[in-house]
Amino acid sequence: MHAAVIPAADAPPVYRDHPEPAERHGDELVVEVLAAGLHHLTRAKANGSHYSGNGVYPLVPGVDGVVRDKEGNLRYVALDDTPLGTFADRTLIDPRRSVILPDGIDPVQIAAAMNPAMSSWIALRRRVDFHAGQRVLVLGATGNAGRMAVQIAKLFGAAQVIAAGRDTTRLKALTALGADETITFDQIGDAADVDVVIDYVWGEPAAGAMIPMLTARADRTAPLTWIQIGSIAGPTAPIPSAALRSTRLQIVGSGIGSVPARDILAELPELASAVAAGAIDVRARAVPLAQIAQAWTAQTDDRIVFVP
Repeated sequence: MHAAVIPAADAPPVYRDHPEPAERHGDELVVEVLAAGLHHLTRAKANGSHYSGNGVYPLVPGVDGVVRDKEGNLRYVALDDTPLGTFADRTLIDPRRSVILPDGIDPVQIAAAMNPAMSSWIALRRRVDFHAGQRVLVLGATGNAGRMAVQIAKLFGAAQVIAAGRDTTRLKALTALGADETITFDQIGDAADVDVVIDYVWGEPAAGAMIPMLTARADRTAPLTWIQIGSIAGPTAPIPSAALRSTRLQIVGSGIGSVPARDILAELPELASAVAAGAIDVRARAVPLAQIAQAWTAQTDDRIVFVP
């Protein structure tokens, strides 16, 4: 079979022949890969920069995807740490880390959406006590996961969703997806009275946004939950001590490790159904896996999905 192989942390992927996977015990299945998304997590694990990676090379990247099992069932699968990911003709899965998909789904759409959508879906369902009627600010709303976070917050009954980002053109497009208001980072004080912040940015911009937000809150004793999900602006943020002492600010993280795998898996069927039903707008572009060398570093608004 063919697969994309990362020979070392600082090396690009190479499309080449690869040994066929083999089932070693009863809880493994060899499956045919139909579609696998190129996510930020995929790249970070491949280059060793993500905290959940194991640093073993060579490896076949790909953290999730849509596969077909021996019975013909289509499954969405999320892989554990493994040197044989989904960027291959076939891979090895633990069926307990998968969900069977309904007939008629588009594998490319599911593969594009599940990982970025899961970030906010899991955060609001499993990391905080979110309820309908609360107000949400999405920091980094113009990215793929941020766009979906706007939609998912609305889907969960948010009374108001404010989308924050730097690109004003992309921000304007979010009103059609459910954003009640769009702001740039220098307008962050306008979102002071939200209940939940979904943060894909972190770094200096997030830290710089906190004090203006907290200072402008009408009631500093009202709880504010800041969910740290992504760190596109930097892995560390210099949070002022006053931010933690002067208001009821709670900072929590949501990601691999902070949410048990069983909780993540429990959410997958409903999320997959929402994507399949068109409740979440998905921008996807199918690319042959053989073209991975060109697509690996491509800058695009669409989520690249590799198809063998």
